[in-house]
Amino acid sequence: MLYAICNLSIVPLRAEPSDKSELVSQILYGEVFKVIEQRKYWSKIQLAYDTYEGWVDNKQYIEISETDFASICSQDPIMSSDLLEVVQDQQHQLTTIPLGSSLNGLELMKHHYDGKLTRATNKKDHLVSTAFLYLNAPYLWGGKTPFGIDCSGFTQMVYKLNGYHLLRDASQQSKQGQPLSFIEESEAGDLAFFDNNDGEIIHVGIIMEDNYIIHAHGKVRIDRLDHSGIYNAERNVHTHKLRVIKKII
Repeated sequence: MLYAICNLSIVPLRAEPSDKSELVSQILYGEVFKVIEQRKYWSKIQLAYDTYEGWVDNKQYIEISETDFASICSQDPIMSSDLLEVVQDQQHQLTTIPLGSSLNGLELMKHHYDGKLTRATNKKDHLVSTAFLYLNAPYLWGGKTPFGIDCSGFTQMVYKLNGYHLLRDASQQSKQGQPLSFIEESEAGDLAFFDNNDGEIIHVGIIMEDNYIIHAHGKVRIDRLDHSGIYNAERNVHTHKLRVIKKII
């Protein structure tokens, strides 16, 4: 088994070994993973954080030892906490890194960082203020950054930055936590999940106070939440059908 770390800012994780293949997620700077299968140009990998799998270009990571991999995985996460920061290598070259990049491998990669960081588990009421850092970020299927993010990438990153673990996809996240019977039972920071006509979970957002929700739909935006689902006042229409509310924390 090979082990690796992402030494670039944002690396695409694809469904198949091709630059033309679907973007299923992104690997942010400092994330570590197992290399399940290595081909001439592409590798199938499994992320350590959420066991998500996909294909990555062999030129877009560096191999590390199993010992280093285990060491990073055993540490409490340290992450960048500003929208955009930089790391500097030994040749004084700069690499930009986005919000939520992992900093536990800095010494291993011989990189220097002096920006804002977070390493603590925050209280639940901090989730919404973190979510506001992504406000107006454009929707991007598979995205995980303020420069493009999808609905479950948004909820996962907001929770991660506050010290809580969510899986990658909305359908996976919907299986975590405790279900609530009514919106009135929810608190700011709880998750609301939405389904399609086939009953499949296709969307997730973070509940705010006073029956509002912040979610990624076209962009990270704030809309009304009622018993039917998400109501877009600009379009005068319900855009998503409510399935379940989950208390994760």
